[in-house]
Amino acid sequence: MRKLLVATLLLAAPVAAFAHPGHAGHGFGAGFMHPLSGVDHLLAMLAVGLWAAQSGGRAHWALPSTFVAVMALGGVLGAAGVGLPMVELGIAGSVAVFGLLVAFGARLPLGAAMSVTAVLAMCHGYAHGAEMAPGASLMVYGAGFAVATTMLHGAGLLVGRMGSSRLGGLAIRVAGGATAAVGALLMAGLT
Repeated sequence: MRKLLVATLLLAAPVAAFAHPGHAGHGFGAGFMHPLSGVDHLLAMLAVGLWAAQSGGRAHWALPSTFVAVMALGGVLGAAGVGLPMVELGIAGSVAVFGLLVAFGARLPLGAAMSVTAVLAMCHGYAHGAEMAPGASLMVYGAGFAVATTMLHGAGLLVGRMGSSRLGGLAIRVAGGATAAVGALLMAGLT
């Protein structure tokens, strides 16, 4: 029961965050805070870890690694000002999609799971890079957001490992459903 309570608190904590409150600052700390400063980023990144834990096997490392690598590429594109349409919709949609994948305990072939992860990670990375403060070092700022993202994936993996019990698995699926609902609300707010 204690594990379930800790998992619930970890998954509920992001609800207190505000999406995209502005990202002043130039250094590692500013990059680190970006993924932690919006409910959209928090929920999607935690859900990636949960889904990786549910998927098992090579997905444990492949899904978070894919997310971070493609997010970094997206960050470079965003910082360079390369156009990417519907980024905010992609971010909100990622919350819904990853939430649904967790809610249903979806087990996709690894290549398909990595592809879904990559497409959605591109939107998050692009937003990180595009919202970087002018004059910030992409390498330093990017390292900050990559570390924070990795930590959020790790938290999701850790919580997801509690899903081996029947009650833990149910709690994780309910959290996935709640995440998907938040994603749907975010998407509705953009239209």
